[in-house]
Amino acid sequence: MPDQPDQSDPSLRLLWRHRAGAREEPKTKRGPKQKVSVDEIVDAAIDLADAEGLAAVTMRAIAQRFGLGTMTLYSYVPNRDALLVLMADQVTGRAELPELPEDPRKRLELVAHLTHDELRAHPWLLEVQDVRPWLGPNMSDRYEWQLQAVDGLGLSDLEMDQTVAVLVGFAGNIVRSELMKRRAEQVTGMTEAEWWEANYDTLSEVMAGSHYPLANRVGTAAGEAYQAATDPARELDYGLARIIDGVLAHAGR
Repeated sequence: MPDQPDQSDPSLRLLWRHRAGAREEPKTKRGPKQKVSVDEIVDAAIDLADAEGLAAVTMRAIAQRFGLGTMTLYSYVPNRDALLVLMADQVTGRAELPELPEDPRKRLELVAHLTHDELRAHPWLLEVQDVRPWLGPNMSDRYEWQLQAVDGLGLSDLEMDQTVAVLVGFAGNIVRSELMKRRAEQVTGMTEAEWWEANYDTLSEVMAGSHYPLANRVGTAAGEAYQAATDPARELDYGLARIIDGVLAHAGR
């Protein structure tokens, strides 16, 4: 039988390059002035993504930052997908994992808030899709810490994993809402309150006679409280409290 092609992920050894047993990172044959580490390449890519968004991160752009040819960069990182994986894991390692409190509610809140704050600081993480960064050392450290937060509640192993997924996913959805709100303000040049004020008369005219009694009542109350159509910060607090209520109630079954 012919040899099967190697389908192993080339990013795995790079991800674990600082842990025991990992192969040394590749080096170029260029002179000393052009030598660069994989860490430096990944840090530069993270800085570029933070400043200009994920679309700006190309192998060519990163190579130019170090005065390297694009093909030379490929001797360090095999492709852009691998670079994205390295970026996601490396930026995850920057966040200190705080000591978990005794109170189960505060532990679960901490899991969500850590994710929320990280994604707000690095929103491009929400766009890292179709790659597998989750098996890197920093991601593994994070997952172990998250599981410690839900350990001892009386959940099964699968329920522990699902609880972490729900908390992390909810935090990510809140950050997406915040980004959408921010982008709408950038596109229109107006805050939500300014947009509603400018369009109030038109909306009152076109919706006159419509039968939306609940929407009118609740929307008015929400608008007065938020001074906007939405309030992601309140959504985070309220939604997280209800999720944790449900988890703790289920765990105490």
